[in-house]
Amino acid sequence: MVLSRFFKIELKGVHQAALLLAFTSIFNGVLGLFRDRLLASNFGASRMLDMYYAAFRVPDIIFSLSLFFIASTAFIPLFLEHRNRSQKEAQLFFDSIFSIFLGAVIVLVVIAFFVLPHVIPFVVPGFSLEEQANTLILSRIMLLSPVFFGISSIVSGVIQSAKKFFAYAMAPIMYNGGIILGILFFFPRYGFSGLAYGVVLGALLHLFVQLPTLLKLHSLPRIRFSRAARPFQIFKYSFPRAFALSFNQITLLILTAVASTLSAGAISIFNLSHSLYSLPLIIIGLSYSVAAFPSMAELALKNEKKVFFDHLVSATRHILFWTVPITALFIVFRAHIVRLVLGAGAFGWIDTHLTIASLFLFSFAIMAQSLVTLFVRAYYALAKVRQPILYNAISSAVIIFVAFFSIWILDTSLVFKEGFAKLLHVGLENIAERDITLLGLPLAFSIGSLTNAILLGRGLFRMNGENEIKKLMRSFRRILAAAIGMSATAYLVLQVLGRSFTFDTFIGLSLQAGIALVVSLGVGMFLFRKLGVEEFEDIVSALHTKFRKQKNVLQPEVEHL
Repeated sequence: MVLSRFFKIELKGVHQAALLLAFTSIFNGVLGLFRDRLLASNFGASRMLDMYYAAFRVPDIIFSLSLFFIASTAFIPLFLEHRNRSQKEAQLFFDSIFSIFLGAVIVLVVIAFFVLPHVIPFVVPGFSLEEQANTLILSRIMLLSPVFFGISSIVSGVIQSAKKFFAYAMAPIMYNGGIILGILFFFPRYGFSGLAYGVVLGALLHLFVQLPTLLKLHSLPRIRFSRAARPFQIFKYSFPRAFALSFNQITLLILTAVASTLSAGAISIFNLSHSLYSLPLIIIGLSYSVAAFPSMAELALKNEKKVFFDHLVSATRHILFWTVPITALFIVFRAHIVRLVLGAGAFGWIDTHLTIASLFLFSFAIMAQSLVTLFVRAYYALAKVRQPILYNAISSAVIIFVAFFSIWILDTSLVFKEGFAKLLHVGLENIAERDITLLGLPLAFSIGSLTNAILLGRGLFRMNGENEIKKLMRSFRRILAAAIGMSATAYLVLQVLGRSFTFDTFIGLSLQAGIALVVSLGVGMFLFRKLGVEEFEDIVSALHTKFRKQKNVLQPEVEHL
């Protein structure tokens, strides 16, 4: 009865669903941090954890390839188009897509199972034969996850089409829950393989939590195929999304291969710091881009170019409003973030220092990647799919080049290495000779992300002249000035409080960071208002409106995105 009441939440309307999705996104982010803390405290930045992260690479590529069949940006519009004609035709389309995907992904997984022994040495060339064998075992177990994730993605497409959001919102939480169960219960019982069982369980739960809603819709899929349902038209719309994600996965695969040749723990530090940087990207970048996409797509279809770019500029400015200060605060609070989230158990002092430095470098990608998520959708709305693929390929090439170059120069130039270590506050005297080179990977990632954002943004806004770029630069300068004031305040408060609070306990760290954050936010609000940052006034006005008695209190105006 309690569970059924929870599932009825999704029937109360799109505004509550939006709030539900935002809340569950934050909760899932916190759960992800708890997952990473468990991994860090149990294994530290070790070769064992390196093997765990490396084992994801091939299954993730298979899932990216499966998006040729199941990308939600392609499936949902086509499913709705069929449903507008008849429920029977929509079900036939769903069944056909499900059958094609299931057959294709099973073939891919079977091929991967037998090919993996020959692939793993290229994925992790720096691992010993025993370490490669262990990575192979984990990766083979994880091959089940793209099957469950793929089916879950198709199911979520049907559920979203029916505007049922609770199960969809719960799915990522269940996935992280499965991984956590694997760490806490499967690992002690089954050893290292238990971690992979947890990943598979999480993928299975990601699917299962959505099945009750699918059952209520009377839409359980069957294995059948009909050409009359025109299922193959999905390839035309899925191709850009799947191709772009495949580029990203191949880039991560190459970075993993490079990291495996460095010291033990390099892959772990890269992935753990990447996970920390991703939290504001998921909450802010994806939220604004997903919210803006329907309006942009509608305006593009109506050929209302001016209003389209007005909305795009508004969304871009609001992303800048959030991500620029967050980047500045991440840089100031990076040590507190890493120590509070990861600093426990086997995660040692050297691991902590390197992860802090890695997070510092990743922080510069928060704004860039958030803008990329918006700009890519803007191109899709304008039906221009080639440019994002081209720019993504260029940025991937930049990442790979900078990764190899930075590692080479850090490995060969002692002067450069010492200067780099000093800039990042990493003491070479306490770190193994090759450890510092792993910081070339997050550096490469951030430079590539900035390249992608600049190429996408410049190409996009030049379609409508240079006026939008000038508007954005004016907003950016004001926001940057306020962000610098906030971060400087936070730094000064931390220095003062450092004399009163111990830096060696969780409570001391929390109090120090909490007080400094509150003071810096107060200064930030003052500066935003003093500098006339319009986005701040928009949000204050929108929040004020939400607390007044209006029917659509949860829906901001489009220009207030």
